[in-house]
Amino acid sequence: MSCGNPTVETDALMPKKKRYDKTKQCVRCKVVEGNIVIRHAVYCKECFFPLMTHKFRRSLEPHVNLKPDGPRRTALKPSGNLMVGISGGLGSTVLLDLVHRCYIAMDQSTMPEDGGAQHPRHERVWKKVAACYVEICDAFPEIEDRTADVEQLVERYSEIEFIPLRLQDAFDRRWWERIQYKAESINAAIDLTDEELLLVPHLASISSTEDPVQALRIYLASLPTATAVSSTVKTITRLLLQFTAWETGSSHLVLGTSLTSLAMSLISSVSQGAGFNIKEEMQEEWAPDSGARGEAGRKRTVRVIRPLRDMGRKECAMWAWWMGLSIVGKAPWPWLSSRQDIGALTRDFIGGLEKDYPSTVSTIVRTCTKVAPKGESSGICVLCARPIQAGVQEWKSRISIRSRSPPSNPHETEKGLSLTPFLCYACHTTLTSKSSRPTPSLDTSMTKPSAVPLPTWVGPQLSQRDEVFRAARMGKERMQGVVQDFLLDDG
Repeated sequence: MSCGNPTVETDALMPKKKRYDKTKQCVRCKVVEGNIVIRHAVYCKECFFPLMTHKFRRSLEPHVNLKPDGPRRTALKPSGNLMVGISGGLGSTVLLDLVHRCYIAMDQSTMPEDGGAQHPRHERVWKKVAACYVEICDAFPEIEDRTADVEQLVERYSEIEFIPLRLQDAFDRRWWERIQYKAESINAAIDLTDEELLLVPHLASISSTEDPVQALRIYLASLPTATAVSSTVKTITRLLLQFTAWETGSSHLVLGTSLTSLAMSLISSVSQGAGFNIKEEMQEEWAPDSGARGEAGRKRTVRVIRPLRDMGRKECAMWAWWMGLSIVGKAPWPWLSSRQDIGALTRDFIGGLEKDYPSTVSTIVRTCTKVAPKGESSGICVLCARPIQAGVQEWKSRISIRSRSPPSNPHETEKGLSLTPFLCYACHTTLTSKSSRPTPSLDTSMTKPSAVPLPTWVGPQLSQRDEVFRAARMGKERMQGVVQDFLLDDG
């Protein structure tokens, strides 16, 4: 590629590669004429299916055992159940079909050829498999509820349990208590009008935020940009899936993120300041702060894997077409303009690359796997549950224009306790970034309150890390015990 002007110099344009490199014959069997071109390589329909199942198993099975075995061919023995995160889109539908064929129906055509049919690697891996779906229609107007359609999709596969969730569960105390991560649920709220993100007493706004749907809408409507809204929805959805997987005893959570979607996610995350967590965007070991411990005192974790990371959007579409899968589809956001959202701009950019230069998409993912974050982690973000880069807030305060000097205690300002030290760079930027374009209104009749409620998992983590934060609601019995010495007798 030249650095010249392509409008004047024709040689400055990057020449497009041929649709296929040498021949129309399948590169695998070298006999039949091909049916699909995958990154300039031709495959026939018969060779396409084992190619897909091989890529799927190669991305998933090395991470099934508690201690990865690497190249050794041993039996797969996970420490818990399997949960499939399903959105109704193309990738998650193909993932659900592959999981059922390879690990439930035990289709022999999907099994590895080595070791024989009676090899231990061909035994049932997960005893229990569940599919979890998070519905977002209550947060946005003009979005249809697709829970029934997704449930009907899951019911086609035997022995897979369907677990429906809703986005407002992140603000529901009853859902949090059902998770049994921590018996005591503590409400937390912040003032988004102040860039210090001060924690405010949640009891003052408890009457307006008892309804989880109302709390969710207040939280999203208070975000400063359209990009912040879309990234927050993705973060809440991911954490709902992870907490549910941990609750159901699942050792593995698999997501239907294809190669194309992964490239979009990586570029979008880096653009929004989450470059330090680029490794977690591809695969992560997750557990709540006070997660239960299993055998030998080992902390029980959920391993989040994306088994379709080697399959592009075109391969997934061909699998769905040839297998006769019905795609429910993701709910569109009609109010979100592609000119305002970084994620939408990234999707357009990667989609154009995949169409004209398909090899560059896989190059993006391979390059990101080699990237190592600089610096060490100083904790876990209370909002997105991912590592915080050490010293990032001090660095941000040095490069930002402030109206006053920062306090000596980074946790506490002149006005009160700040949430900023407990956030990663990406979450802090999401809550405080500014835009010249106004954020699309989710509900025109709703007024933005001064106290914005936070998801239910934020309060317990704050109370666990800092003794200054104590915003728990008192029950009637506990309240009576505190003031009983000051009560007068009825007589």
